[in-house]
Amino acid sequence: MTFTQAVPATNLLVDALLPKDREQLLANCEHIGLIIGEVLYRAGDVVPHVYFPTGGFISLVAPIGSTNLEVGLVGNEGVLGITLILGVDIAPFTGLVQGAGTALRITVPSFLRILGQSPELHHVLKRYLYVSMSQLAQSAACTRFHLVEGRLARWLLMTQDRAHSDHFHITHVFLAYMLGVRRVGITKAANALQQQNLISYQRGDITVLDRDGLEAASCGCYRADKKIYESIMG
Repeated sequence: MTFTQAVPATNLLVDALLPKDREQLLANCEHIGLIIGEVLYRAGDVVPHVYFPTGGFISLVAPIGSTNLEVGLVGNEGVLGITLILGVDIAPFTGLVQGAGTALRITVPSFLRILGQSPELHHVLKRYLYVSMSQLAQSAACTRFHLVEGRLARWLLMTQDRAHSDHFHITHVFLAYMLGVRRVGITKAANALQQQNLISYQRGDITVLDRDGLEAASCGCYRADKKIYESIMG
């Protein structure tokens, strides 16, 4: 999957820190590139690094039997490795790079040392953990109860938010994998959105034509996700 992306300057969680705490964190981070399809770590692995995306974004993928299901996305609004603040260094999900870009990366020992020294960092990440838990619960309910068309609209909006672009390339096969449905279901849902002139879709190239219309077509989970983030993170 590829994106035409206007890369944001930084990460919103890092931006939310007081200057002293932010400088301490940044002094221990390295800037890295995120490559599409790269697995940062797998579910069950010991977490080696914490990632604060600044441009690219990462899928949280849950292994379910012989298949996988995307349960969340982390872009420059969040962090990958949030369970470390609970004292748990085992990854609950696979971190799969879905959008190329950049990130701030810090080793786990350095992250934990700074976390112990910075009540401000601990405070910000605790609030983000609450948001993540709420969004994961929303995603589970969405997968169980909502129609594919609304779920696809929600996913496109979430992706657009983190890609910072209205154009990207993705196949029906990958969409089916991300949403946990059959390819024929994705084809019908994408065609329905295209017939409403909400998106343009041709040979894997998707352009969001009418964002307001796409929001109206999406299930209520997209608005619920945005609301919980804004109310808790500010």
